[in-house]
Amino acid sequence: MQLDIFNDSRDVMLRNDVLQALLKQQPALAQSAWRTLHSEYPDDAHLAPLQMLIGALAAFKDRADQPVQPLTQHAALQRLQQTLQEQLTPAAQQQLGQAAAQLWLRPFWQALIARATTLPFVAQFEAQHAAPMLLHLQDWAGAMDAVTRMASWRRIPAPLAWMAQAKLHAVGLVGSWPLLAELAWLSPQRLEAVIQTAPDAPLLRLKDQFDASFEPGAELVDASQDLAWFPAWVLTQRPQDVLHLSAAQPGQHSAPEQAFRLLVNLLGLERQGRHHDIVAYRKQLRDLNGWLYGVYMRTR
Repeated sequence: MQLDIFNDSRDVMLRNDVLQALLKQQPALAQSAWRTLHSEYPDDAHLAPLQMLIGALAAFKDRADQPVQPLTQHAALQRLQQTLQEQLTPAAQQQLGQAAAQLWLRPFWQALIARATTLPFVAQFEAQHAAPMLLHLQDWAGAMDAVTRMASWRRIPAPLAWMAQAKLHAVGLVGSWPLLAELAWLSPQRLEAVIQTAPDAPLLRLKDQFDASFEPGAELVDASQDLAWFPAWVLTQRPQDVLHLSAAQPGQHSAPEQAFRLLVNLLGLERQGRHHDIVAYRKQLRDLNGWLYGVYMRTR
C-alpha cells in the first residue's frame, strides 16, 4: 500500500504550526494551532507537552508588564526551579530540540533570577541563589557580580566555586589561578566539579597528569582531598605561573597550602641563587610531603 504523503504527514505539519508559534512567542496562535491538532489527532502523544509549553508561555506573557515580585523564601524559589527544571525543560527539549529549547527557556530563567536577586545566600539552600542560575545561563559577568555582593564569599566553598567557574570562562586560566588554588584548599571536591566544566584544555590536561602521578602518603587516607595538593604540584610543572598562583589569599594553613607556599619561596630563592636557604626550604618540603618533594626535585 502506498502512503499518501499529505495525509501521513499532516500531523507533523500541525505540530510544526504549534512549534513555530511557540518559537515566535505567540501563545494565542500556538493555542489555536494546538486546538486544530487536537481535533484531528486527539490521541497525539505531543498534545500534553505542547499544552504545557503554551500554558507556561501564556502565563509568562501575562506577567511581562507587571512589576517584579521579589521572592522572600528560599523554599518558594526551590519549587519554581523544580517546575522549570523537571517539567518545563524536558518538555521544551522534547518538542523544540536541545538548542532551541535552551534559547526558548532563557527568558523564564531570567525572570526567575530577577525575582531571586534579593535572597541572601543560605548554605542549606545554596542552589537557591541568583549566581548558580546565572552560571546555568552562561552569564559569567552576571554570576561574578552576584557573588561579589555576598559577604565573605571568598571563605565560603559554594560562592568561591561559582566565582572560580565564572572567572575561568570569562578571563581564562591564568587570571583564575588564585581562586582555583584557594578552592583546592577549601573544597577539593568543588574544584573537581569546576575543572570538569572548564573550557581550558591545558587545565584539564594538568588535572589528568596530576591524577596519574599523585602518590598519597600514609597520612592521606581520604582520596577526596587529593586535589588539595594540585596548586603546589602545578608549581612544579608550570613555574612560569608562580606570580599568578602566589596571589592566592591565605587559607587555613593546611599542609597542602604550606607546601604551596614553600614552593613559591623556593622558586624565588632559585632565581636569586640563594643556595643555603634553598637547602633549608627543600628539607621542609621533603618533611611535609615526600612525593611532592620528589616531583619537584625531578624538575631541577
